Amino acid sequence: MKTIDCRNMACPQPVVTVKRALEENPGESLTVLVDGGAPRENVSRFAANRGLMVAETPVEGGYSLVLSGNGISPEVGKTNAPVGEGKSIILVGSDRLGDGPEELGRLLMKNFMITLLDVKELPDSIFFINTGVLLTTAGSEIVEVLEKLENQGCEVFSCGVCLDFFHCKDKLAAGSVTNMFTIAESMLKARSVIRL
Repeated sequence: MKTIDCRNMACPQPVVTVKRALEENPGESLTVLVDGGAPRENVSRFAANRGLMVAETPVEGGYSLVLSGNGISPEVGKTNAPVGEGKSIILVGSDRLGDGPEELGRLLMKNFMITLLDVKELPDSIFFINTGVLLTTAGSEIVEVLEKLENQGCEVFSCGVCLDFFHCKDKLAAGSVTNMFTIAESMLKARSVIRL
């Protein structure tokens, strides 16, 4: 069984490295050494989304993840789905909406998110990056709104690198942590992407 060491790698490198290793060795089990926190969560989620079983063991300096099973074809990153059949995504790159005064921008963002609760068709996923991640952390005025959106089936994700940059990963209050590989892959396969 092949072992790859992804410790001390910056996001999204652990996921990208695991993806390449799985493509080079289709159907074979793989042991991945990763740091705790976002790298462990991201690699585990990536493998599980591809139909692989993940066995996790704490080791010195992080975790050992054994990925096994047939999973989905390594071609999973590509899609033959006709346009219009993918997910709808909102990409939130700021904690405010528009380029005007900050106070107005924050009010508009809050109102936009609240309004989503009343629209006929919710987005499938909302990805928060840059200062947008501040909307998903404790103290944000829209945490309750985001929780309601999740309860209605909308996935909410925050960029782990961004949360780390603003030193607020431990304050995440809505949704879950993701990585740039997942964000990029999801956007490229999406039916529509709206950037706020």
